[in-house]
Amino acid sequence: MTILQIGLLGKANVGKSTFFSAATETPVASGNFPFTTIEPNVGVAYVKADCACKHFDIQHENELCINGTRLIPVKLIDIAGLVPGAHEGKGLGNQFLDDARQAEVLIHVVDIAGSTDLQGQPVPVGTHDPLEDVVFVQDEFDQWFADILKREWDKITRETDQKRAKLTDAIAKRFTGLGIKDYQVHEVLQKLGLISRNPKEWKNSDIQTFVKELRKNTKPMIIAANKADLCQDLDIIKKISDPVILCSAETELLLRKASKAGIVNYSSGDEDFKIIEGKEILPSQQKALDLVKSVFSKITSTGIQKILNTAVFDSLKFIVVYPVEDETKLTNKDGIILPDTKLLPQNSTAKDLAGLIHADIAKGFLHAIDCKTKQRISGDQKLKNGDVIKTVAPGTTAEIPRRQFHSIRSLFSRRWPLQ
Repeated sequence: MTILQIGLLGKANVGKSTFFSAATETPVASGNFPFTTIEPNVGVAYVKADCACKHFDIQHENELCINGTRLIPVKLIDIAGLVPGAHEGKGLGNQFLDDARQAEVLIHVVDIAGSTDLQGQPVPVGTHDPLEDVVFVQDEFDQWFADILKREWDKITRETDQKRAKLTDAIAKRFTGLGIKDYQVHEVLQKLGLISRNPKEWKNSDIQTFVKELRKNTKPMIIAANKADLCQDLDIIKKISDPVILCSAETELLLRKASKAGIVNYSSGDEDFKIIEGKEILPSQQKALDLVKSVFSKITSTGIQKILNTAVFDSLKFIVVYPVEDETKLTNKDGIILPDTKLLPQNSTAKDLAGLIHADIAKGFLHAIDCKTKQRISGDQKLKNGDVIKTVAPGTTAEIPRRQFHSIRSLFSRRWPLQ
């Protein structure tokens, strides 16, 4: 099963591993020293959307549907620590960048309270400028992209001069390892007015501008402004160009543990929690919950769920589609109602969905059925968020033509008479 991948990055000791644990409920190593996370930790987190059961006004048993809210799994990769100069191989830079290749969108956890210096060492709150952290990670990625391009620039120039390749194709070929597509390169070249310029005429500033825009388009980044409850001046986020969301990973982790222990009612993304009636609370637990209340008085929620949703639905602009096998009962072959969800890029088609389900279904794709409208749709029909779709391919009863069905029944009757 293909699952969308989100990269979680940031310098040491900013709360990245705590964010990972809070989002995935998976315990990982954490500590006050660089490179606590040596190997990338991989876990499953969930984004949230309205379940299609609301549209049909039906009840169904699915542990991923809670009161009409659907939990959709995504893969979260907690990537190894990063230091300035990573693109030159410093620290764990090469490993960091290699791990980051897998991600379709990046969440950069920043200590917005300024309590960790550039090397990841603890310092008094407010004594480090978090904007430096934002800039250095952006620069590392931009330089990584630039290095890839500059190494191959002479070859790109020769290929385009000799008409062996178009500029778009020649550049895209160098970025295939990062999962970057031809059309993405073309869009950036066109936007910057470089599409028709001879590579020989490009200046170093053109390359830098191009790779910066390409990085923004192909590896979008969300800034998780962690430790926001400790920040002395939250107006600092107005100076950050990337999307920024205030958060407190430590608070989210505490609430998830309390919820699991049956102490509170809390679901990720909630703006408050309730202590379960009649539950005996220890003094230490009450003190921790009082701290949570103080955090919520400064920020509206822990921010963790909002960051995940923003990464998938706003930055990547993905939509949620529900594939089914029975368009009337909205079930799979086992009779489970709305059994699965698929995350697809905006403007994906019915045939794209078929390919995500199984390559053979895409290969033999005939048509699809929109279960909300009960209408047949073609393979190039663009899907909408929340669509419930049945795909039809050879091998399914729905695709057997009526004349063929009658001939099969006739043959069956001749060989094995019913009387």
